[in-house]
Amino acid sequence: MSTATPAQSAPAQPSYASGVSDVPLLGDTIGDNFDRTVAAYPDGEAMVEMQTGRRWTWSQLQADVDTAARGLLAAGMAKGDRLGIWAPNLAEWTITQYATAKIGVILVTVNPAYRTHELEYVLNQAGISVLVAATSFKTSDYAAMIKEVRPNCPGLRQVILIGTPDWDQLMASGTTGDLAAVGRELAADDPICIQYTSGTTGFPKGATLSHHNILNNGYFVGRTCGYTDVDRVCIPVPFYHCFGMVMGNLACTSSGATMVIPGPGFEPKATLHAVAAERCTSLYGVPTMFIAELNDPTFPDYDLSSLRTGIMAGSPCPVEIMKQAVDRMGMSEVTICYGMTETSPVSTQTRADDSLERRVSTVGRVLPHLEVKVVDPETGLTLPRGEPGELCTRGYSVMLGYWEEPQKTADVIDRARWMHTGDIGIMDSEGYLNITGRIKDMVIRGGENVYPREIEEFLYSHPDILDAQVIGVPDAKYGEELCVWVTLRDGAEPLTAEKVKEFASGKLAHYKIPRYVMVVDEFPMTVTGKVRKVEMRERSVEMLDLGDAAAVKNA
Repeated sequence: MSTATPAQSAPAQPSYASGVSDVPLLGDTIGDNFDRTVAAYPDGEAMVEMQTGRRWTWSQLQADVDTAARGLLAAGMAKGDRLGIWAPNLAEWTITQYATAKIGVILVTVNPAYRTHELEYVLNQAGISVLVAATSFKTSDYAAMIKEVRPNCPGLRQVILIGTPDWDQLMASGTTGDLAAVGRELAADDPICIQYTSGTTGFPKGATLSHHNILNNGYFVGRTCGYTDVDRVCIPVPFYHCFGMVMGNLACTSSGATMVIPGPGFEPKATLHAVAAERCTSLYGVPTMFIAELNDPTFPDYDLSSLRTGIMAGSPCPVEIMKQAVDRMGMSEVTICYGMTETSPVSTQTRADDSLERRVSTVGRVLPHLEVKVVDPETGLTLPRGEPGELCTRGYSVMLGYWEEPQKTADVIDRARWMHTGDIGIMDSEGYLNITGRIKDMVIRGGENVYPREIEEFLYSHPDILDAQVIGVPDAKYGEELCVWVTLRDGAEPLTAEKVKEFASGKLAHYKIPRYVMVVDEFPMTVTGKVRKVEMRERSVEMLDLGDAAAVKNA
């Protein structure tokens, strides 16, 4: 009689993937890597600023970077000191980025949208001793705001205003100083950048990033886009954010590609003009930027045939917009990136040889030398593939921590150095990831978990809807109800909740159909183009008179 037990089925494949690569990580500092590129392409074009018409070869850019670095040394700055930069996208921003990297000064990137309250906090929390700033931009009078907060910032000893004699004096003073000797004292693991994350509550936190963090992330993002010295990358996304300074600038300087600055702030026409005039091969943007470009009435006037690739990232990328980027903009190799400031920023990216379906409907696979996993947010255990949970990432890209906030660092980086993103992800059998929302954005309606992203994607198929953002609002009966803010195409008929219900009936479960529809001209946005859903909720409660429901306390 046989005693063999029945064979057990193999356990489900876990939602874990690691990025295998035969290309090693870079072990040098940002300054040394920059100098290697200059040596390789001294006469190649490094940077173009459309607003002023200024151009730099790699040798010319190196000369300006080194002069600024020596000027900062002459001003008394040393390794580990913090220099703040508060400006829109200007050539001087990029020069300052590499000048500080050359001497080990930590660059603190200040959001151009900040006002005095936020500026004062960052100046003091980071211990900024020198601030480089624009005089003004749009409605922001930077010089006046700096003057207002300066008495409350005792550590701030010097302000250098771009476009004034301050900047000229900095450059004029940069005639002496042994940069090579300073560079020999720097290590790739030194902190080199602090970027403040927006945070929905309380003050922002300063994600502290090393040379190794951001140089390698820019390098591998650029490699995944196939960059070489013949590529020209249009960068309308802000430099103060990782999208601009890492995926943009550092991807270019580590590959020899040209940085094209279409303007100090995003304007659809200026961006389209830059691509056409400079024959850019790559274009960056958050989805709202691409939507604005594709719907600009002058869009057909621009020759975009030079475009090959680009990156759409920063917030969930609508499938329809990705398809239009391929079909109407010629970005046949466009990629989607997923990441966050705390991970330098990119963790996953689609590849040029992925199928169109993969490239328009997922955020790709893990990048080389990184790990990702999807876990149960309650237990921390890795889930089987196909199940939604919290996405975590680990590897060279994870920040050193939040500047001088060890407890907040410990809240998001566990003992095994996994960064807990707070995003809801699903990994398929091939390792491709979908991001279905933020854990905090999930709406719980009458016990049903509702993910706004799913509903938003469905509403993009409505012929009159240009953009849609779904939020949860208080409801006395269900705890939360769904509210959608929409912008409509030109000439569209007025849209009501009844019409949305009619459109969605039979296609979405009843509890996923928004009860409230708000037609607006625009969404409240951050300077990086992310929709401010927190503000949308607050305004919806007020406009829909839901104060009583909001006052109901729940466990």
